[in-house]
Amino acid sequence: MARPLRIEYAGALYHVTARVNARANIYTNDDDSQLYLSLLKIAVDRYDWYCQAYCLMDNHYHLLIETNPSKLV
Repeated sequence: MARPLRIEYAGALYHVTARVNARANIYTNDDDSQLYLSLLKIAVDRYDWYCQAYCLMDNHYHLLIETNPSKLV
């Protein structure tokens, strides 16, 4: 069964999270986490989002993204 459609509008806030299987680490060192933040900045700029907050944990992360245009992707 498919999930319900996401409600999209300008200024919407989305809590985005991802977790690694088997409690493995996403980032093995500071360079990995800096690379992730660089890639996040590219995505934020490309899709005209505003990253309100982020939290990088060893095996998962949380993002609070605000959309500027009326589309998430």
